Amino acid sequence: MTRDRVLASEIYEASDISPPDFPKYTTQIMNLANQNSQGTRPKVVGQMSELIQESDPDNFEEWKRWYTERYPDAIERATKKIAGQVEKLEEAIEKIDEALIREWVEDLVLLKTAEGLLIQRAVFEHLAEVFGASYRPSTSEEEARGIDGYVEGAPVSVKPESYKSKTSVKHEDIDAAMVFYKKTKKYLHIVYDEDDFA
Repeated sequence: MTRDRVLASEIYEASDISPPDFPKYTTQIMNLANQNSQGTRPKVVGQMSELIQESDPDNFEEWKRWYTERYPDAIERATKKIAGQVEKLEEAIEKIDEALIREWVEDLVLLKTAEGLLIQRAVFEHLAEVFGASYRPSTSEEEARGIDGYVEGAPVSVKPESYKSKTSVKHEDIDAAMVFYKKTKKYLHIVYDEDDFA
């Protein structure tokens, strides 16, 4: 595989664009606020990948003019949505002290790990009961391939329903039956394709 590099500055120079220099950590906070507020979703600002192709600009100024003529309020609407969420984050940050951080770390490291194992075990026990089959947990090598266990010898991967929407894992290829769960206060909802266990 060939790996080449092009200077980022050359890209911007060729386009006559100079990106802003944001203060440290501010983009992380604004990105989080944007995710929470959905400020730059297509319903607010349009489907950008399609719009840039449709406009087919020769330069940045042409693109900017084309976009703002068609979506005159979009930038302002997105800004307001994100600003409102930043205010909520500011209020939340004021509540964070070392004791709260410690509680969060313990929850993440200890409770969530144990909870994940208990949920996984409950899913496998349920599947074994439904299909009248035996099950076993995966080895560490199998787990590294995304396999959480086996039902009657068939590999199974157990994931929370939120896994489906995570962009960082959208292209992950797991060679196993996919079982999804959603935990509510009262139930553990388990979703699977019966054909995977036929």
